[in-house]
Amino acid sequence: MKVLNLRCSVGHDFEGWFASEDDFQAQQRQQLIECPVCGNTRVEKMLSAPHLNLGHGSSAPSTSMPEAADAVASPDQHRQQVMQAMYERMVQHVMEHTTDVGEQFADQARKMHHGEVAEAPIRGRTSQEEAQQLRDEGIEVVSLPVPSVSKRRLQ
Repeated sequence: MKVLNLRCSVGHDFEGWFASEDDFQAQQRQQLIECPVCGNTRVEKMLSAPHLNLGHGSSAPSTSMPEAADAVASPDQHRQQVMQAMYERMVQHVMEHTTDVGEQFADQARKMHHGEVAEAPIRGRTSQEEAQQLRDEGIEVVSLPVPSVSKRRLQ
């Protein structure tokens, strides 16, 4: 199993697990690797510190380079990583506590607003123009980009 540090073209860092280097290359060519924050499929492999377990049960220490990896991360990068993790938790919370009404979002939001159906936490898809029309009608909506990888998360 290969664990790779990856970065999308927008600059979000994340980890990917692959059976082999060939597996990573094949998935990258097919654009199957997706940033968990923004859904971007333009992904590059970053340098990572190796972890070598030379002991196999003996008292020999494992060799790793956490200092080198930490030294590379600037305060701004750390802040970005914290914000990215918070965003991922927020998206997961929304996914777990709302019902997906798909393309019917605007219709369902209007029905709730006018008391035609019971209010409930919903999510779905609508155009920016439709979202603005809802706001103009006094219906509160929030645009939240949710990468498709978050929609199918198993954990």
